[in-house]
Amino acid sequence: MSPACQVDFYVIAEGAPSAGHLACRLSLRAWEQGHRVSVLATGEDDARRLDQLMWDFPAGRFLPHECGPADAGAAVAIVCEPDALPADRDVVINLTAEPVPEPGRFRRLLEIVPADAQLRESSRTKFRTYRSLGLEPNHHEMRAF
Repeated sequence: MSPACQVDFYVIAEGAPSAGHLACRLSLRAWEQGHRVSVLATGEDDARRLDQLMWDFPAGRFLPHECGPADAGAAVAIVCEPDALPADRDVVINLTAEPVPEPGRFRRLLEIVPADAQLRESSRTKFRTYRSLGLEPNHHEMRAF
């Protein structure tokens, strides 16, 4: 595993926009910087909601994306299974409760921590998992985005 994988936890504050909105914003920023992005959604319904949101948010911007790993030309691939993460991506945004397997395959791993206190425990577990792999996760408080 490469220690070059940078792991960042984005902690959403109460009242801030949704994890999907933050995933769109982070995807757009990464794409504009020349990265190829995968977003790991919690299931097909969440993937469809995120797909729709990427058409509309942020307003006035276009983010080329595709649900599923099939379109290698799309800047952002929304997938539901860690095994489906395309190998050609260097940034992964994780919206699931589980850590991304073999995070060293990627240059950056962005973990979105929901505002709901009950859902935050899985993020704490992921943080500890990445540290046990020799990675040093960063922490960012997100009040507005």
